[in-house]
Amino acid sequence: MKRSYSAFVEDIPPYSGPKAARESYADLKQLSAIPGHIYTRPGLKILLGHRRFSKVPWLVPMLELLPPSSIGHLKEWGLSTIFVLSKNYNKLMHVWESVTAMAELWHPQTNSFIFPEFEATILLEELEILLGLPRYQRGEEPTISYIVEQINSWSILAYITTKKNDLYSITSGMHVHLLPIAQCITSQCKQKTTNYTAIAKAAAICICGVIVFPESDGAISFGNLSIIDSISEGMKIGQDVLGFLYAGLTFAVLGGPFYGSVIALELWMGMVIQFRTVEDLTPKCKTMLNHLLAYVGGQLHMSTRAWCITAQVKGIQE
Repeated sequence: MKRSYSAFVEDIPPYSGPKAARESYADLKQLSAIPGHIYTRPGLKILLGHRRFSKVPWLVPMLELLPPSSIGHLKEWGLSTIFVLSKNYNKLMHVWESVTAMAELWHPQTNSFIFPEFEATILLEELEILLGLPRYQRGEEPTISYIVEQINSWSILAYITTKKNDLYSITSGMHVHLLPIAQCITSQCKQKTTNYTAIAKAAAICICGVIVFPESDGAISFGNLSIIDSISEGMKIGQDVLGFLYAGLTFAVLGGPFYGSVIALELWMGMVIQFRTVEDLTPKCKTMLNHLLAYVGGQLHMSTRAWCITAQVKGIQE
């Protein structure tokens, strides 16, 4: 049954900020049982890592130099939506107040948001739709391999670089810096290098490092490097992206810096949750005016099924 908006609008309390939310939902005692949870530390400034999601000056100029053949590889690997988000990354506006309010309700033991009457979490199927990633098929079982080739991260970097000396400037400890890789891509594109696959793999590392695996400021771990490289081999990374986001939310609510795909989180929030301003509880979602989808400016390869939850609030054209 469909209920009209006016039938339940009076039951929705206005949101007045994180402090008021803590006082209004004091019955969420299951969160207070977790040692160190932000629910028990009202003075804690959470999401300390939000600065790492600021504008990236080298990203768009590098993407604009990519040859069509390399862009074709990215689309073939299922990175079309991530590519579009990357080209418009500097236009995206994160609504950190909404992210903060959601993080306060995150339960690290169940990997879900605890609301007064129900729980909700980001499903793998939803994440794959929102980011346009290759999807796991229901009932699909991975092929069992008895001999597994050891992953050599250095060979991955050696394939996308032209000089061995570049490897020392790209890496630091157990992390790989994205800026030197982008500079290497720019250099190869300007020199009209025809190794389009190598350029595409390097571009995939940069855009995935910014959009889905922003672990450290301008860098990704060796582990995530191998995950991104596996995309070109036909592997699916939805589970890795989702697990990385779960871990980032858990780390944030326990007092650490936030990491993980904040874009995926905000896209999910925009699809599932109806945010409204305190002054005007109208059907139009005010937060959507500053939502990521309003600033993409390109075609997202997203299934229309992602819109069915809030279809009564906004149509697919909006």
